Amino acid sequence: MRFPQNITKEHILKALKRIDSEGIPSGAKSKQYDLQYENKSYPPKLVISYANVYPNESELDRDSFEGGEGTACFKLLRKHGFVIEPKNISEFYPILLEFLEQATSSIVNLKVSSYPRIYKDLKLKVSFGQGGLARIPWVAFLRDSQSVSNGIYPVYLYFSEYRILVLAYGISETNVPEVTWNINAKTVFDLIEGEYFKEVKRYGNSLVYKYYDIDLEEENFGLKKKSINKDIDDIIDLYKKVELNKSMGKTERLKKTTFNYKDFRTAADLANLKFSEQLVIRYCSSLCTKPFVILTGLSGSGKTKLAQAFAMWICEDEAQYCILPVGADWTNREPLLGFPNALRLEEYVKPDNKVLDLILDAIKNSDKPYFLILDEMNLSHVERYFADFLSVMETKKAIRLHSGKNIWNGIPHEITLPQNLFIVGTVNIDETTYMFSPKVLDRANVIEFRVKSEEMEAYLKNYKTLTLNSLEGKGSNTALQFLGLAYKEEIIPIASRQLNDTLNIFFKELKKAGAEFGYRSASEILRFASIVNETKAGWSINEIIDVAILQKLLPKVHGSRRKLEPILKTLAELCLKDTKDIGEFIPIKPEIDLSDPRINHPLSLEKILRMYESLLSNGFASYAEA
Repeated sequence: MRFPQNITKEHILKALKRIDSEGIPSGAKSKQYDLQYENKSYPPKLVISYANVYPNESELDRDSFEGGEGTACFKLLRKHGFVIEPKNISEFYPILLEFLEQATSSIVNLKVSSYPRIYKDLKLKVSFGQGGLARIPWVAFLRDSQSVSNGIYPVYLYFSEYRILVLAYGISETNVPEVTWNINAKTVFDLIEGEYFKEVKRYGNSLVYKYYDIDLEEENFGLKKKSINKDIDDIIDLYKKVELNKSMGKTERLKKTTFNYKDFRTAADLANLKFSEQLVIRYCSSLCTKPFVILTGLSGSGKTKLAQAFAMWICEDEAQYCILPVGADWTNREPLLGFPNALRLEEYVKPDNKVLDLILDAIKNSDKPYFLILDEMNLSHVERYFADFLSVMETKKAIRLHSGKNIWNGIPHEITLPQNLFIVGTVNIDETTYMFSPKVLDRANVIEFRVKSEEMEAYLKNYKTLTLNSLEGKGSNTALQFLGLAYKEEIIPIASRQLNDTLNIFFKELKKAGAEFGYRSASEILRFASIVNETKAGWSINEIIDVAILQKLLPKVHGSRRKLEPILKTLAELCLKDTKDIGEFIPIKPEIDLSDPRINHPLSLEKILRMYESLLSNGFASYAEA
């Protein structure tokens, strides 16, 4: 429905008189703004709904249009001289009840747009989780210099498992705040585990101001209006008196903190995630080379865990990453980008999975990294649902979302993929999945996961439960430096004739199989080599070439025995210092000593030999292995 433009000031005045006469219907009260007229307050959307009766003979459905700054509703009212102001919220009790109703509902609802943005001159932030209802929904009250990821603030924490609502002196978990409460009080950890004998998974270091048992059977959850309003207003008054240091800002601190892959590996190790140093270097360098990485290999080998762990470690909070299982029924881009509503003009339907919100947030916050992790990416045809992304990765053009030129309920008519959005796809190969086309593989770095026998032996011997929560935000102070590496355009390629000569030789041999690479792959290999040097990994040129071959060149090799047998044999020879030694490796089984001095590129050789063995056994080979 197109927003009516024929409503006049006289129509609006008649609507105001009707509200004066009949009152405001149940459910029609405004939550954030009021229209002010002759010392009275009116809900703006109700006013427009009633005013529409006079020129168009029907009330306008309030669900069919938006209210708020920048909307057609507010523009029309202000055009006719009416004043709209944020509501003066005098008590928090009804807002808290609304929060608890949503937190305890059997219907999962993560939306927070209905909550006011300001209370008692403090920013109000509400969270029910990202992608699924969080165990501990919260409401935080923030001064301008403070944030939930780096600061102190009053906060309500609802422990849904134990039906306990805690009003706390909040302390950020992501970063250690520069200021303190200077208050002697028990921690949330002491309260929950000490008095209720329950486990605390988050926010244990915050200090308890008051706490309330929530009774789902009692009216208003058994909470008393007077005491709730007094408690929150008292802690806010105390908060406003806390002196906040005027030390250097958060952005300056981030710029001065160096990104180091070793810090992530150490944090992952403490969380009982074991990743080899080489794998971590390859992953971090691949992300900075190009923000599209495919992780393939054995199911349950740690692909998703690596992507999740790194995102959790380097992001300030969970709003910066989204882990999305790909559906087998995805046939177009709608699961990722949503679609225009064909039944309502100028309305856009966003996907519930928050992918579009993630992209829009990344566009607004270029100083923060964002991660879209597509789990089991090839469960559906990638070229169908991901085509727009693949195209704009190269053209740098925009993805068109709708036909309008204006913003439709918060969605612009087009978006570009920001450089700080990193897309990671995990891939399992079996009879339920689809193979990737060269178009997809050519646009990504492909990292294969395999589990060695000694790694499995060590895992079984020293099995420990994963503690992923311990990673949250621990590396966020290095995020700007990480982005600086990813943004850096003038990275000088390694001045190595050996690298160029090796690429030329592999190009000629891959061309015989119809799997030669283009300028894009060549330039990305040169960039990858330079990025690895920037990370101070200490790799030799042979090690860099080895990984580049493995991640950018071999993934495109696939075909029948007749086509590939001579090619794979030649590629294997190229991985050796002396081609005469090829008889020592082919056609025996592909287990080799990676430290054999006769081998220049052991990782690539090992992969080629596995493909060769598959070719002999099955008559066909490809990079992906079940």
